Amino acid sequence: MKCPACGYKETKVIDSRLSNDGNSIRRRRECLKCEKRFTTYEYVEQVPLMVVKRDGRRQPFDRKKIISGFVKACEKRPVSIDKIEELTLDIERAIQRQYDREVESKVIGEIIMEKLAVVDQVAYVRFASVYRQFKDVNQFMGELKHILNKEKETNKARR
Repeated sequence: MKCPACGYKETKVIDSRLSNDGNSIRRRRECLKCEKRFTTYEYVEQVPLMVVKRDGRRQPFDRKKIISGFVKACEKRPVSIDKIEELTLDIERAIQRQYDREVESKVIGEIIMEKLAVVDQVAYVRFASVYRQFKDVNQFMGELKHILNKEKETNKARR
């Protein structure tokens, strides 16, 4: 580390500790030439995750968009904002574990639908109708039948 006072390239670390926010390491250093002390911070360098849209455009991952989708789907439903935050955090962590630089928007949409199917079936259908771009009532009914069949299978498995 180069000394900010004299420019000498040799320093020693006197003290290291985790910063208050837990996202960096604070280091006290001393120049081996002029003995000036200074503080440095070490951060994890994160490459932004890009979302590949259906039309091929790329844009930075934005958790606010996931929250917005959940809020719209769960409007007037018994799903708390705390639950929405928890689901969003789960999705964000899952995506960060599985993808380094890019993730397709359809992957995110499918994960959201999986979470909503468990939390609230009405919210699930609302989200699915927009996400899957239902063109008519038959597509809507097909999704409802799919939900009902899953519920029947779950009930049989419990017996």
